Amino acid sequence: MSLMPIYTVTTARGTLDRNTKAALAAEVTRIHSEVNHVPSTYVNVVFSELDPDNVYTDATPARPLIVNGWVRSGHPDDETGQLVRQVAAAATQVTGIPAERVLVVIGNSPARFAIEGGRVLPEPGHELEWLQENA
Repeated sequence: MSLMPIYTVTTARGTLDRNTKAALAAEVTRIHSEVNHVPSTYVNVVFSELDPDNVYTDATPARPLIVNGWVRSGHPDDETGQLVRQVAAAATQVTGIPAERVLVVIGNSPARFAIEGGRVLPEPGHELEWLQENA
């Protein structure tokens, strides 16, 4: 049971090797777990690789690293700000891709707008109750 969140890392094919992906997934998971005070088992990281001719910045072929995260609404704004800054810094540190080519966006919606395992997700802070009720 993961309880979301979802981080999708999009790059041009061949930008990241297997070890770099694993290291980035581990770091994003660690950061999310620490900042949002949830077990690391809740965090999903998915890599999406596109053909290099399908990735553009400023209307020219590019090789950015784009991280889109989704979290449940209700986390304090300062924690979400900390989350986005730390994920962006980790993306640069782990991958070696310059910060100018890294874009991190954390979006959110109410927990009731997401279903996992056939069950509507709990609001932040109610995860343990939800897990016990749905065990």
